[in-house]
Amino acid sequence: MTGKIPYKRIVAKFGTSLLTGGTSELDINRMSDLVNQLASLHKRGIQLSLVTSGAVACGKSVLGLTRKVRGIPYKQVLSSVGQSHLMYTYENLFKRHNIVIAQALLTRRDLCDRAGYLNARNTLLALIDLGVICIINENDVVAIDEIQGVRFGDNDNLSAMVANLIDADLLIILSDISGLYTADPRINPQATLIPEVKKIDEAVFALATGSRSGLGTGGMYTKLQAARMATACGITVIIARGDEPDILIKLANGESVGTKFLPSSNKLESRERWILAGLSVKGRLIIDEGAAKALKNENRSLLAAGIVETEGNFERGDLVDIYNIAGQRLGSGITNYSSEDIEKIKGVHSRKIQSILGYDYGSEIVHRNNLVIL
Repeated sequence: MTGKIPYKRIVAKFGTSLLTGGTSELDINRMSDLVNQLASLHKRGIQLSLVTSGAVACGKSVLGLTRKVRGIPYKQVLSSVGQSHLMYTYENLFKRHNIVIAQALLTRRDLCDRAGYLNARNTLLALIDLGVICIINENDVVAIDEIQGVRFGDNDNLSAMVANLIDADLLIILSDISGLYTADPRINPQATLIPEVKKIDEAVFALATGSRSGLGTGGMYTKLQAARMATACGITVIIARGDEPDILIKLANGESVGTKFLPSSNKLESRERWILAGLSVKGRLIIDEGAAKALKNENRSLLAAGIVETEGNFERGDLVDIYNIAGQRLGSGITNYSSEDIEKIKGVHSRKIQSILGYDYGSEIVHRNNLVIL
C-alpha cells in the first residue's frame, strides 16, 4: 500500500446505507474506518473531496423518530437537524489525523449559470490547494422537489457533478452493493459481478438492479447515471461495496474491486463539462438518425434539416439537450435559435432559414463548437 497511486485527485461518495450499516443511526466504527483510509491517502499526497449522505438519517436519530416521516417539509427538518450532527462526527474523526475539513452545501441552482459553476469550482479547488478535505452534501433545506430543476435528486449524481467541477481523475461510489451485476444478486444466485464497463449504453442501464435501502435515495440506476456523466467528462468511476476492508486504499492503488467504468472521452475543458452537465437545460431537440450519425461520428454541427421536433420553451443562447428519435440523450449544446424559430424551420434546408424567419443567425441550429456529445 506504499506504491505510487495512479490517481491524483479523487472524489469519494458515501451512501446512507454504508454510513449507518443499515441501521437507523450512524455506525461510528465504520465511519472511523473510512476516515482512516481517507487520511492515509491524504498523507500520501492524494487530493480528496467527499460527497456524503446521511443527514436525514442523523436527523431522525437525533430527534428519536422511529416512524417513517413523509413529506418534503419533514425531510427538510430532518436534514437541518442532522447535517450539523453529521459534520460534527466527521470533524471529530478527521481531527484525530490533524486534517482540516470544510463543508459545502450545493443545489443545482447554484451551478446552473456559468458564473455560479465557476465560483463553486474555484472554491473547491482552493480548498484542495490548501490541503482541506471538503465534505459536500445537497442542500436539502432549500432544494425541494417542487422547485423544478433545483434538486440533484440524489448524492450519486451530485458526486458526478463534484467530480466534474474539480476535474477529478477518479470517482468512487461506495454503497451496500459490490458493483454492477449481470442480474439482481439478491434475487438471482447466478448473477455475476461485471468487473469493467467500457461504455454505458441502454444495455448497461437494463442491468440496473434498482436496489434501494430504507434510508437511501439512490439505486443502481442513479449510480449508472452518475457514472455516465463522469465518464463522459474523462473521469474513471468505480462502484464498490464500502464495508470491504481497506476498500478506498485498494481502489486508489488500482486494484480490481467492484465495477470500473472507463472514461468515454479525454478530459474535457471546463466549459464543455458545464454544457454536458445540463444543469440549466431549457428544452430538448429531437433529431433524426441521419443527424444523430453526423453528430456522433462526423463531428458535425446540428442543422435544421435534421430536427424532428422541439420540447420546452427556450431562447437563443439557451442550453438544450439533444435526443434521437429512440429517446436516447446524445448530448447538449447552446442553441442559435429559439424554440419558436426552430418550430418554423425544423426539417428544412439551411438556405431557407432567411426566407422563412426573415433573419438568419447562421446555418447551424447548434454549432459544433457549442456542442458536447456523450
